[in-house]
Amino acid sequence: MVNTPITIRTVINGREIARDDVLAWEAQRLPKAAAKIGLPAPSGDLARQRLAFADSKLALSPEQIRRRLSRDIRLSSAGSRAMTRLSRGRRAMSICELHVTGGSAAEFVRWFDDTAREDYTRSMIAANPDHFLIQTDPHGRQEVIETTGGNLLTSRFLIDYEDTSTLVTPRNPDFTIEAAGVAFIESGPVIGGVRHEFRDQAGGFYARLCVEFPRVIPSHLTAQHRWHLACEFSNWVVFAFDGLN
Repeated sequence: MVNTPITIRTVINGREIARDDVLAWEAQRLPKAAAKIGLPAPSGDLARQRLAFADSKLALSPEQIRRRLSRDIRLSSAGSRAMTRLSRGRRAMSICELHVTGGSAAEFVRWFDDTAREDYTRSMIAANPDHFLIQTDPHGRQEVIETTGGNLLTSRFLIDYEDTSTLVTPRNPDFTIEAAGVAFIESGPVIGGVRHEFRDQAGGFYARLCVEFPRVIPSHLTAQHRWHLACEFSNWVVFAFDGLN
């Protein structure tokens, strides 16, 4: 898509994180995610493992995934309801920043939002080993089944990218593009949301990625979710500009 080689500089909590460290986090999570879903962890280098594990998950139907993870989903939903009630509308933020050389904010977000492209589902699942299901439901909302951050339980929730009404993070006018929406449990409460913001900068673009959780969530989970964000969005940037394979 672009002639300039893609490079990604990750910043977490004000500290620059090497790309190799983000990849090491992904490699460490992959066998845990495989055990969680009851699939064998693929062999080979990380690039091969990433795609092979994604394809193994995609070979399962959404119903099979929900069934295999039903206990986790039930317990995590109960926990999210309790934390939301105790938080009384307050939020804890998990933020990661990416500085990308090559490409533009508009190109990336256009790719990210394009649910009709042939490789959409595979790219969504391959970006992070903790992604088990990401699809659009009949109402246009995004259904997500994933293990967030360092959580022991896998969660299922929906994101409505047409609704930002309950987000606590204000829209930053310095960012020209955003992907933002409210997250909620089906037939349950709003549990948080996302406000991912993007703008061009010299030679590329800058992404400020923010997830809102209920305020009483343990702080180590929001800290670990920064690495989750770094993993998935770094891979999505690579997929968008260099291709999925």
